[in-house]
Amino acid sequence: MIRSLKINRFVIGGIFLFVGVLIFLTACAPPAPKRKVSKFVRKPCLECHDEYKAKYLSMKNIHVVVKEQKCEDCHLRHGIVPKLLLKRIGNQTCYKCHEKEKIGMEKAVVHTALTKGKCIDCHNPHASQEKALLKAKDRDLCYLCHKKETFQKKVVHKPVETETCATCHLSHSADHPDLLKTEAVSLCMSCHEKKQERFKTAHRGYPVETASCRSCHNPHSSVQAKLLKTSAHPTTVKPDCRKCHNPPTSSEPFVTAKKGRDLCYQCHKGADLKAGGNIEHLPFQEGKCASCHNPHASENKILLAKAGNTLCFACHKDKKMQVTTPHKAVTEKRGCLSCHVKHAAKHEKLLFAKEETVCVSCHEKTKEAQRTHIQHKPFAEGTCSVCHNSHGSGFYGMLKNKTDAVCYSCHFDAEIKFLKTNTHKPVIEAKCYSCHKSHGAKRQKLLPVDANDPKLCVDCHGDLMKEAVDGSNHEFFKKGKCLKCHDVHGSNIKGMIVSRQGFLCYSCHSTDPGQEIKEIKSKHDPVVAGECTKCHSPHKAKLKNLLLANYPHLCLSCHTDLKANMYPKVDDTAGKADASGSNSGQTKKSVETKTYVHAIADLEKCNLCHRPHFAAEQALIVEPIQRLCGKCHDYKRTSFSQAHIDIDPSIIDCRKCHAPHIAKNPKFFKAEIHKPFADRACKDCHIVEKP
Repeated sequence: MIRSLKINRFVIGGIFLFVGVLIFLTACAPPAPKRKVSKFVRKPCLECHDEYKAKYLSMKNIHVVVKEQKCEDCHLRHGIVPKLLLKRIGNQTCYKCHEKEKIGMEKAVVHTALTKGKCIDCHNPHASQEKALLKAKDRDLCYLCHKKETFQKKVVHKPVETETCATCHLSHSADHPDLLKTEAVSLCMSCHEKKQERFKTAHRGYPVETASCRSCHNPHSSVQAKLLKTSAHPTTVKPDCRKCHNPPTSSEPFVTAKKGRDLCYQCHKGADLKAGGNIEHLPFQEGKCASCHNPHASENKILLAKAGNTLCFACHKDKKMQVTTPHKAVTEKRGCLSCHVKHAAKHEKLLFAKEETVCVSCHEKTKEAQRTHIQHKPFAEGTCSVCHNSHGSGFYGMLKNKTDAVCYSCHFDAEIKFLKTNTHKPVIEAKCYSCHKSHGAKRQKLLPVDANDPKLCVDCHGDLMKEAVDGSNHEFFKKGKCLKCHDVHGSNIKGMIVSRQGFLCYSCHSTDPGQEIKEIKSKHDPVVAGECTKCHSPHKAKLKNLLLANYPHLCLSCHTDLKANMYPKVDDTAGKADASGSNSGQTKKSVETKTYVHAIADLEKCNLCHRPHFAAEQALIVEPIQRLCGKCHDYKRTSFSQAHIDIDPSIIDCRKCHAPHIAKNPKFFKAEIHKPFADRACKDCHIVEKP
């Protein structure tokens, strides 16, 4: 006991001594050298963007973030892949530093460049030689968007000629229309002194400072003297304001002496404006001349309030819609006035002539081309609007609706008749014009060729309609008589055929084989079901008799059980490594036990033994079983007599014992065999007497 304690104390003391020495040595050891920590330093943008550096950093005005090389305030880094990557979309990049409130985005009128999110239309985001980073100087900047010609006509307003646009306009936003600094009249009066005698004389003493200067004048430039607009009323060109208005000294100087048409008819005769027309334009009928015309001046012809079609679209908003098939008469030249008159007409819808005459005035070739044709009734009657939308359309041929909907609006019974389970593709896709001509044709039913002419089908079915050179072609297919079998619009029978397949084929190929076979004992199932296309192509084939395939593949496409036994599947897993990784070394083998195939070379010629349609024997065999088997098996051989215990071959039905196609034994015995028969002990049951 005492000895054990001493040993333990010795061990503990040794451990403490070892730990102490280890600590001492660690403390005395020299410090390990410090590892250098690698730092990832980003490459400056300008180190790669040499062209950018040369272009912008030498300019007079440089964007602050560019000068400080803070590219990443706006851009995302892109590495060696060149791509413009902004952190924010459009103007949102600018709004990070330039507050919307200071720009004036909340004001009533905002510059279009700002509303479309394109500050860079006016400003260069990096640097510029102009102040405020503008892309160009003064009015040249504005001319980047606004047509320069508009401001450089014969007579130019002095501020436009000698000053800048900023004299009258603000650049970003304003409280007044057209970004004006102040209300329009006040802005004009800041230069034009209303008390000057010259000003009073020019305006015949009327207090125009209380009206709108722009009702007569163009604020930028004009072809007329005194900046009058392009089209000015005669009483405006040679001021005679009293002709229409109260005297300037009146309490209401700008009120007209008469109202509406009565005022205009002092000079313009109503009968002349109507020009014999009795169907009046509604504003004209109601005497609202100012609905279309400005009374003093306009930049448009004949004092029109708006240019061209824009004036008409103000009321006829439905005609303004964008369409995929526009009418050139509307979009080009005189626009609406190509077909319509202004004030009154003799014809409906304010047309300048009858509908047919209006259309033919442009489409004379279309009319002339149909003179010798059978014409579509609406075309013959000149009622183009029955099918077409004269203002443009979102449909083929500027039709009012989808082609089929337009056709069915008159041929209402056709929709029910044509839309079947199997419908011709042009009918489904509303392309009646694929076969029929819309205006007229040389053949009945508006067809370009006779209904039975294969040219009608070639455009779509060109490849199908090429005859088989080395094979066989269906007689009617070869002659191009497609309608013998098919319905041109639709059918409830597969293949869009005119009647059930069996009846259709039998209408030419008689079902009565009596001339060949007197007593029919078996019929092929597809023949009974009227499914001729199970074996034959209805159009053409590479083989004789329009067969879809050679024997035996043609027959085995239906007789799948026989096919599975004749060509057993192969076990692909045989010969592969097993779960342990070893390889059995076996080659691929049949999944099932060996199958014997009856005379394989002959069996692949099904027609040697069987008829395709009808037969006088069971199972469609070509002749009685004894004669059929006797073609290959010699009944006179001793081996045959012994195997069949000398039974007369003429009374044997081979099928009672043998399988005709395949078997699991070399003698082709059926699967179920009577044991005495299997043991070759026929005499146990039968009395056999030799002749």
